[in-house]
Amino acid sequence: MTALILHGGAGARRERNYDAEVAHMRQVVEAMRPRLDAGESALDVATAAVVMLEDSGLYVAGKGASPNLAGAYELDASLMDGSTKRAGSVAALQGFRNPVVAARAVMERTPHRLLAGPGAERFARELGFEARELLTPQAQEIYEAWLADASSVGPQNIDPLLEEHHDTVGSLALDADGVLAGACSTSGMRFKTPGRVGDSPIPGHGLWVHPEFGACVATGSGELMMGSSTAFLAVEEMRRGATTAAALRTAIERTAEEQVLGPKDQV
Repeated sequence: MTALILHGGAGARRERNYDAEVAHMRQVVEAMRPRLDAGESALDVATAAVVMLEDSGLYVAGKGASPNLAGAYELDASLMDGSTKRAGSVAALQGFRNPVVAARAVMERTPHRLLAGPGAERFARELGFEARELLTPQAQEIYEAWLADASSVGPQNIDPLLEEHHDTVGSLALDADGVLAGACSTSGMRFKTPGRVGDSPIPGHGLWVHPEFGACVATGSGELMMGSSTAFLAVEEMRRGATTAAALRTAIERTAEEQVLGPKDQV
């Protein structure tokens, strides 16, 4: 048996039409299905699926990324191989359209799990990854509109959490050998503080894969998920015998508890 799960983020809004995203996700599934059926590894398929999502410009990842407060694009991505529990991540990577590919290179070509900022950029350049322009017309329009609004009160007076847009992308795959793997990619919350890193590149928070019991890829508020290790918690609950539905419910409920004490409520 093989399987593939995709998500395009938790940023859905009632007033927006998502026909293009739904159609594109179907295209990704149809492109990955024969690869799984042909015996390709879960890691290869999960990575390739996220590359397609990054390249589409439809999600807040890769080509469709959102800028930070300074108008720069800082991208986070990670992947994890269930057969070995190895993981690779990049954080605050600038100038490269497919951070998930760089994350895989971190896993396969370095002794590390995470490279960030200028170090991640230098690593990507040394490997010959092509630098790409990430700005799309839609992202430019949104950013310029936000700047216009911010100019009247000052960007420092706008709470970035009010501008959240969580279209992180994620993929989980199960191959014909019974191996699980996962990958995710995002530019994080819209207009975030430069240097901010969310849950996606941190193993156990935005992504976790156990070789026997299951896998989870998350989307939503990274600050909340980093307070509860959401992805790890969901898989750990399955390891303890919970059904998938019960495990996810527990993970979501415990993550939601992090909302009770936000940064403005803490003493």
